[in-house]
Amino acid sequence: MEELLWFILIGFCANLIDGCIGMAYGTIVASILTVMGIPALQISAGIHFSEIFTTLASALSHLKIKNIDFKLLKKIVFAGVIGGILGAICLSFVSQTFIQPIITVYLILIGCSLMQKACNNFKHKKKIKLITPIGFLGGFCDALCGGGWGPIVNGSLIGQSKEVAKTIGTVNTAEFFVTLTQSIVFFLVIGFKSLSIVTGLIIGGVLAAPLAVYIIQKINPRILCFLIGIIILITNLIMFIKFIRG
Repeated sequence: MEELLWFILIGFCANLIDGCIGMAYGTIVASILTVMGIPALQISAGIHFSEIFTTLASALSHLKIKNIDFKLLKKIVFAGVIGGILGAICLSFVSQTFIQPIITVYLILIGCSLMQKACNNFKHKKKIKLITPIGFLGGFCDALCGGGWGPIVNGSLIGQSKEVAKTIGTVNTAEFFVTLTQSIVFFLVIGFKSLSIVTGLIIGGVLAAPLAVYIIQKINPRILCFLIGIIILITNLIMFIKFIRG
């Protein structure tokens, strides 16, 4: 029960932040579970099984307040699903001793990316470029590393000065379809494992979803984005140093 409560807390905090800034659920959970010594494949599978429910809760919350751009949604969903399938398949057949340091380096880059995005000057433009490649890359890296959909897709779209709140709502909604596809692949390859991890993350994430959608209308996402970037960067730098020292 104590372990379950910890996973509920992790899921709640991660999805609350993700709902506010449109990124970092996977990277936060992956960072913490990596420090706890959980294998990379179980981390990614656990994150994506739980995200079926957390992203659905987020999507319904954004839909309720009409915070979704359906034209943008259609463009990124298909590419994200294809990228997610390929990423899940690659992760399922890659050695864990090989993938772990790669994930750590990846998360360090994500931490830097979040801090950089927080410093961007958000202005609105009428047209966004490279939507399909962005969706594909986001889905692939998200499955392979247990996180990255939000930083890559939201970060790239917001980096092109798309309106922040609606971009976050749209990308979070698309993530439901991407995550559902990835989870099916993981289930077919490794089955259903880490029940306590998945259950805790689902409960915490679902509870946080409507609160996050409310908060997003009230605060500047740059502050949270910058802070979580620092947390992820420091956490994974520690892991990387430990790996180098052996």
